[in-house]
Amino acid sequence: MIRDITLGQYYPADSVLHRMDPRAKLVGTMVFIISVFVFHTFPGYAVATLFLAGMIIISKVPPKFMFKGLKAIVMLLLITVVFNILLTPGKVLWQWGILHVTEEGLKLAGRMAIRLTYLVIGSSIMTLTTTPNQLTDGLERLLRPLNKLHVPIHEIA
Repeated sequence: MIRDITLGQYYPADSVLHRMDPRAKLVGTMVFIISVFVFHTFPGYAVATLFLAGMIIISKVPPKFMFKGLKAIVMLLLITVVFNILLTPGKVLWQWGILHVTEEGLKLAGRMAIRLTYLVIGSSIMTLTTTPNQLTDGLERLLRPLNKLHVPIHEIA
């Protein structure tokens, strides 16, 4: 089971993403994650999908290896989808006793499933193309301005 979790693992390859500065990858990943939660329209998800596909191709990490990381969140994804479908109020499409499926619940469940999936894939791209040491050094360099405020950035990173 541990071998199936790719989040946090490094996949050695010779790609543009592997050679990028870790600070740029950290900031880019944060911007991507924020954008996935800000934009919730079909065109927004289409752009995110194209961006992820492009990054996977550029990274030279096999897509099969990339999507293996989704196994770790399947249960969380299922619970989230079921709760959103059954507990979101709105226009009832189907009802059986106290259980009801609403149009709004289906839309919300779909958005949450996409967001969680993209969150994991986006984070996986960063960790698969950057060694843990590079990520730590990059984070430390990003936080360096806090040194003037006597914040222990080395320990935080």
